[in-house]
Amino acid sequence: MHRLPPLRLLSVFETVQLAGSAKAAAGELNVSMSAISQALKQLEDHVGVALIDRGTRPASLTEAGRILLMAVTENRERLTGALDDIRALDDPMGTTITLACTIGFATYWLMPRLEAFYLDHPDLAIHVQTTSREVPRLGPGADIALRYGGGHWDDGDVTLLFRERVEPVCAPAYLSRIEAAAGSLAASFLIHVATDDRRWISWADYLARTDQRAAGSAKGLRFSNYVQATQSALSGHGVMLGWRSITGDQVSKGLLVPIGLPPLQPENAYHAVLSHRSRKTETAEVVLKWLKAAAE
Repeated sequence: MHRLPPLRLLSVFETVQLAGSAKAAAGELNVSMSAISQALKQLEDHVGVALIDRGTRPASLTEAGRILLMAVTENRERLTGALDDIRALDDPMGTTITLACTIGFATYWLMPRLEAFYLDHPDLAIHVQTTSREVPRLGPGADIALRYGGGHWDDGDVTLLFRERVEPVCAPAYLSRIEAAAGSLAASFLIHVATDDRRWISWADYLARTDQRAAGSAKGLRFSNYVQATQSALSGHGVMLGWRSITGDQVSKGLLVPIGLPPLQPENAYHAVLSHRSRKTETAEVVLKWLKAAAE
């Protein structure tokens, strides 16, 4: 039986993928780039195959790397759920509720609103459990999952939070470049998010459904999640498809602006799913009521 790699190497490997680059991971972990490269090489030596295709720009995962990342992510989520269950043993009053959601939703929609929750409910606490899954699981320890989809799930009681709205957005300075090109996307970099989930609207979907020309898409920037894509747009690197759940607050603050192309409203929407297995239903209902009010 093969010996498992040191957890430190697996943690570095996962952090690089979540951060989007070795440089970003080095900053997040407060180590040098050479330390990151050495850790990745040690992990590959341990596994015995290449995990990263360094011949692409930016570097991408090999098939072996994708398999390992999925295993690392799933096991981290299971461990997190187990720890949440253990903490629940010391919370007999049920004052802590665990919310499961994607990294993008947590970063750009949920976290900015939590201060208001604590002002209204100082005796309660929310533990945010982020996941790379497109549809967060209601695993052990999770009381509520915040999901994007059709709402047809049978592992909990489903409550509609809000409908999505999708439209191209960019930084104000980048909009000036578009306007100088007569509002055309031809001179623009389009920021893409790689996903196999067809519920999420891609640039190809948007351009086809709004009868826009696809010029500029060949020069696009590609990222693995919406956090990376949003940061790229905020930094003025191009135009992204802004979703209400991800970029809505940035647009309200003027940090991102619509470029004037037609918006789309997907059939799917954001929902809160209260787990049938939750042992804190009464407190979870309080959190659910707050989520609905925050979404209005």
